Amino acid sequence: MKYPKRKGIILAGGTGSRLFPVTKALSKQLMPIYDKPMIYYPLCTLMLAGIREFLIITTPNDKDAFKNLLGDGSNWGINISYKVQKTPDGIASALILGEEFLNNSPSALILGDNLFHGENLGKNLDYANKDTDFSTVFAYGVSDPERYGVVEFNQSGEIISIEEKPKNPKSKYAITGLYFYDKDAPKKCKTLKPSKRGELEITDLNGLYLEEKKLKVSVISRGMTWLDTGTFDSLHQASSFIRTLEKRQGQKVCSPEEISWRLNLISNSQLEILAKAQEKSGYGKYLLNLLNENSYFL
Repeated sequence: MKYPKRKGIILAGGTGSRLFPVTKALSKQLMPIYDKPMIYYPLCTLMLAGIREFLIITTPNDKDAFKNLLGDGSNWGINISYKVQKTPDGIASALILGEEFLNNSPSALILGDNLFHGENLGKNLDYANKDTDFSTVFAYGVSDPERYGVVEFNQSGEIISIEEKPKNPKSKYAITGLYFYDKDAPKKCKTLKPSKRGELEITDLNGLYLEEKKLKVSVISRGMTWLDTGTFDSLHQASSFIRTLEKRQGQKVCSPEEISWRLNLISNSQLEILAKAQEKSGYGKYLLNLLNENSYFL
């Protein structure tokens, strides 16, 4: 069965005010999570979902820096374009900005400071990607759900409500910064009214889908990880997490070069070129070593 081609939007705007003074000169999503720029992680998440066309939404000041880092994506066998968001108008506004790019396609929207990792993540993403008749949000059990949008389930495990930063959460499951929508999402966003803080809220969009009984929740289970890297402490925690995994396993987490190579989006010779351009770093040496591995076990 052939599924409609889903396109990806990565939201990499905002002021990053929780990371001042560092982000006065540098986009939050360009800061390092251990050995890679933060933007690599959400990009790789969507690549693993089978998405090959991407729109990076960022600020006027940061657009050139992202283009210098990522280019048009052709080095990795994908396509990347860019759109400027002049003011922070809310997460849902990204779907309006990306309407022309989406061109009536289903979408996957991910926040540029969200990191996902786990053995079964690819299966969850693939399932959501193929289900273009419904929209899917991803929930993760946390110890402080009052900080997030919280999903409530009935006894059958069906979603019955979503509440933004509730004082008394009805569950421990927070909605993460990863959303899969059908082709109608931009049109729905245009019907939303700005919240008290003057933004189009993604929780309101999810509420519309819930009212229409077209919203599914994929629960990120034990063994998988979701990290929101919007503060100095969470940045440090994420870097420590990635460092521990990579040092222990001898494998990189969310390397777009490796992922594109393993997905046969680029050839051995193309990977070698990318690796040699970075061979003075441990990252480049790792990529070169991939070409000499026994791929039977990977």
